[in-house]
Amino acid sequence: MHYQTESWGSYMATRSSYGDPLELIERMASEHAMVIFSISSCCMSHAIKRLFCGMGVNPTVNELDEDPRGGKDLERALMRLMGTSDAVPVVFIGGKLVGTMDRVLVSLINGTLVPLLKEAGGSLALIERATTPTNSFHQQKRNDHDHL
Repeated sequence: MHYQTESWGSYMATRSSYGDPLELIERMASEHAMVIFSISSCCMSHAIKRLFCGMGVNPTVNELDEDPRGGKDLERALMRLMGTSDAVPVVFIGGKLVGTMDRVLVSLINGTLVPLLKEAGGSLALIERATTPTNSFHQQKRNDHDHL
């Protein structure tokens, strides 16, 4: 599994250098095609990274627990942003908040995830790989229904 881990050094030298954690999250999300805020020991974070890597996407991953200078502040800001006690994983695509794992899966199933990836700069191979399983599943359901 290959994904890009963001270097925190340039963003978080001191608390005053980056100001409001929500502003930092917004800036980081807007600077990359896809950002996953993650905790390295979280199974859901691992699953979402595997999902996107399996689709051929190379997301920027921000492991919040590996930054002692500000990861906790960002985690709390993500909790406020999402309105939940579980802040990760949180996915941004093209600077837009997609959400946590459940929202990503809903977006994948309802067909809105692939257009977001495409808009953010996904490759044609990515789009074909991401849409084929869903389309073949729906086609099989239609074929099953036709035989009834």
